[in-house]
Amino acid sequence: MLKLDSLKPLHDIYFSLGSNMGNRFDHLQNAVNALFEEVGSIIKISSVYETPAFGFDGDPFLNCAVWLQTAMKPSKVLKTILEIEKKMGRKRHASKGYASRPIDIDIIFLDDLVKESAKLTLPHPEMEKRKFVLQPLAELNSQLIHPVSHKNIIKLLAETADKSILQKQSKWLSNPMKDYNISRYNYIAIEGNIGAGKTSLATKIASDFNSKLILERFKDNPFLPKFYEDAARYAFPLEMSFLADRYQQLVDDITQFDLFKESVIADYDVNKSLIFASITLPEEEYALYKKLYHVMHKDVPKPDAYIYLYQNTERLLENIKKRGRKYEQSIEASYLQKLNKSYLEFIKNQHSETIKIIDISEMDFMKNRADYLKILKEILS
Repeated sequence: MLKLDSLKPLHDIYFSLGSNMGNRFDHLQNAVNALFEEVGSIIKISSVYETPAFGFDGDPFLNCAVWLQTAMKPSKVLKTILEIEKKMGRKRHASKGYASRPIDIDIIFLDDLVKESAKLTLPHPEMEKRKFVLQPLAELNSQLIHPVSHKNIIKLLAETADKSILQKQSKWLSNPMKDYNISRYNYIAIEGNIGAGKTSLATKIASDFNSKLILERFKDNPFLPKFYEDAARYAFPLEMSFLADRYQQLVDDITQFDLFKESVIADYDVNKSLIFASITLPEEEYALYKKLYHVMHKDVPKPDAYIYLYQNTERLLENIKKRGRKYEQSIEASYLQKLNKSYLEFIKNQHSETIKIIDISEMDFMKNRADYLKILKEILS
């Protein structure tokens, strides 16, 4: 799994969708679903408008616009939407004339990117001439600025030469994001072994669902690099510093309700302190540590959902090597196996329905959106 620093930035992308064959509304809904499943998270969907065929004699279209966020490159987005059109029965012909089609998906904007190539031009070169594109876009984001003309969508709509009459439909398209909405949980803890991908997953979920993100502050711990060099000497100060820091972070972040976020996602659970300490500390030090832990954390909120990401040891070592933290490169397979055993032992003793183990050994949720959506389904199941 990718380290947090390598998470790709998200791009705002605006699509125009149209259909004038068969069950037009269902075609639009299926296209929206496919964009969500294969391209990225949907921020907003416009109303549906019926519009006359543009540039040829044909049945009227149903049109809409979709605002989506994706980490894909423009070329990959284009390839994906062409495949979606093909699966939905769109047949593109060599001639450049317009024709009826079950689905038409056009990229209108991708951030403020200006691009011109044989396959893709951004912004869409014909958008200013098409009211059925501008009207839905204005509904999505009236302050959207054309990166070439520097005019906002409202001004472009007012100035367009297209005087077509658009009929707004009473029926709305459904955002498939609602079927994956994790806001039913107030507080989710994503756990896992070193290199399992918990930070990447927590960050991705928080971004998609407007959740408050809490990340463990391991980078600021001065004892961590020293621990990997001399575990016996630095285990106790390391675990004590993590204990104090995790407690302070949870008190500051979880107990203070954020009105602008729908839930809290953390890349660790407070019980992590006990799990690691049970392995790294000798018996007497662990007994003292355990007493301090229980005194400090008796009133700390517990997660509604505890998600343990299981990765096999071979994959963990690969991920640790890829993310390149120098002090982690000496971690041995036996240490990871001990941690995994301790996590599973902890989980087994909880007798809680809030805990879910998800095996991601054969998944790559950062590169494969289907894997990511599968994990979301398991969290919500």
